[in-house]
Amino acid sequence: MIKSRSMTDIEVKELKREVKKHIDDADESMVKAVYTMLETGQQEDWWDIISDDERAAINEGLKQMKAGKTTPHKEVMKKYSKWLSK
Repeated sequence: MIKSRSMTDIEVKELKREVKKHIDDADESMVKAVYTMLETGQQEDWWDIISDDERAAINEGLKQMKAGKTTPHKEVMKKYSKWLSK
């Protein structure tokens, strides 16, 4: 999560690069959600525009997280690094 402190120009450029990577990998519903957020100036809550399946998946993930059923990032990266490009 991004902290609310001011960012340097370099940090902003890096953040933009990361956002662009996510957009390039996003499915149609995510692209539509981001577009709607940008077009409405964040007046519409993204939760209200995602599908029921997406909300259910997020809620399931939160439920699993609260139950301690998580996998550390390092373990996931080790397991799936051969499919991820840098």
